[in-house]
Amino acid sequence: SFTQGSKLEIPLWLAKGMCDSKRRIISVELPKIYKEAWRTVFSADANVVDLHKMGPYYFGFGSQLLNFDNPENPEIAQTLLQTFISRFRRIMDSSQNAYNEDTSALVARLDELERALFRAGQKGLNDFQCWEKGQASQITASSLVQNYGKRKFTDMDG
Repeated sequence: SFTQGSKLEIPLWLAKGMCDSKRRIISVELPKIYKEAWRTVFSADANVVDLHKMGPYYFGFGSQLLNFDNPENPEIAQTLLQTFISRFRRIMDSSQNAYNEDTSALVARLDELERALFRAGQKGLNDFQCWEKGQASQITASSLVQNYGKRKFTDMDG
């Protein structure tokens, strides 16, 4: 049994279930990387932070934290957005120059969302270069574009 004021680590999904609007069984303490001291570091220079070491799902987990009723939510949301924006350009630039420079040190410091963006940038460049050299038989629309087109036509039918 736990006494009032006890602290323990539990999975996010369990915390969400125990801290909804109907029953407030627990209160949630912010992980240190989302607290004010770290938000100050991110606002100074987000590119210096090793997000993978601090939390490999920094953006995904941070956005889930916003579901909890926390007075710091607006500041957390702003830091998540500004951190993403300030790191995005460097990630995409590096993904486009991956053949000319060693990007392993950069990639090691990225959270999982950023790594996925980096790989997408590399794949896009690689696909374009293959097409340019005549090694690709045809350009095809991505599934995202195809699904968007289908949805638009379905909307018109209604």
